[in-house]
Amino acid sequence: MAEETDTRPTSAGTRGRPAPDDNDREDGEITDDSSAPAPPLHPATHPLEHSWTFWFDNPQGKSKQAAWGSSIRPIHTFSTVEDFWGLYNNIHHPSKLIVGADFHCFKNKIEPKWEDPICGNGGKWTISCGRGKSDTMWLHTLLAMIGEQFDYGDEICGAVVSVRGKQERIAIWTKNAANEAAQVSIGKQWKEFLDYKDSIGFIVHDDAKKMEKGPKNRYTV
Repeated sequence: MAEETDTRPTSAGTRGRPAPDDNDREDGEITDDSSAPAPPLHPATHPLEHSWTFWFDNPQGKSKQAAWGSSIRPIHTFSTVEDFWGLYNNIHHPSKLIVGADFHCFKNKIEPKWEDPICGNGGKWTISCGRGKSDTMWLHTLLAMIGEQFDYGDEICGAVVSVRGKQERIAIWTKNAANEAAQVSIGKQWKEFLDYKDSIGFIVHDDAKKMEKGPKNRYTV
């Protein structure tokens, strides 16, 4: 009986030679592995629920005749975790800002001004600390805010850190001062996130406009 002959075609480029075993390849030899997945063109990003904008109020750009808020300028808007860290790691932290500066982080399309229609009926919680002591609290406030850690996160407009001669202040601005349950929840959670033990107060923007000499707290936690 005649011996059977293998008539299957050989793969292109081998000219009938058997495929080399992995152990037979020389060091550095490139192999053609078409089954290997192609690397991604862009690294994966992690989108935030909202876009946020950093604003800076430069005291050197202020004049006594200028209207309040006229020197506030948007710096950059970010919408992913990666964008946030890229910005945060390349901007001055509060302890490095000059006295009189205000640095804001607000939801995109909301301006850090009483006149903004979304802020107009709201108010703010405020925490104070000594000069050069607010960096960590500012970062933790930002992470809790953009990471949607607050139960009433939709009530939050943004946050601002203010550098003054003897102290630094961080404030969270909210939308609806009349919503007591939401404001109290935000204040309590904020203290928990920062492990802050002292009492903090909530001031309504309308009260601050009317009373030049220290408006009273509407809520305290």
